[in-house]
Amino acid sequence: MEKFLKELYEAERLIKRIDHMLYITYPLIQDKRLVLKIIAETKNAIVRCINSILYYEYLYKRIRLTKDPEENLRIFKLRCAPQYDISIKQIKLILELFDLIEKHNQSPFEFKRKEKIVILSENSTPKILVIDHAKEFLGLAKEILIKSKKNMNI
Repeated sequence: MEKFLKELYEAERLIKRIDHMLYITYPLIQDKRLVLKIIAETKNAIVRCINSILYYEYLYKRIRLTKDPEENLRIFKLRCAPQYDISIKQIKLILELFDLIEKHNQSPFEFKRKEKIVILSENSTPKILVIDHAKEFLGLAKEILIKSKKNMNI
């Protein structure tokens, strides 16, 4: 199986699992760790969609890939995103998600307050996360998956 198809199918599998966690499991449990897990898995699904697009475009010799993930992300934003109808707003949302996960990974302290999760950075700057953010990121992942499949004729 082609590498781009493997990534795309894995992204689809992740998105189905995230959807179940978000709409079935979370309302029952309401645990902040589950929301953080949902956000992290959504990032993984989006990364797999992006990788699939990059591999597909590389396979047809439309782009060159490098060993630097930052450079590959830049290539995706400039060359692939417009071709796949991924808007600037969606790119900003992807980058916001990546930044949120980075802050979560570096955070020394997180806590739940009412319906919000507060992630504190090293300099005590709070980043507030609500369940609606998770829903928005999941919607983004679904849209990117659909656009990827449409442009790859899958």
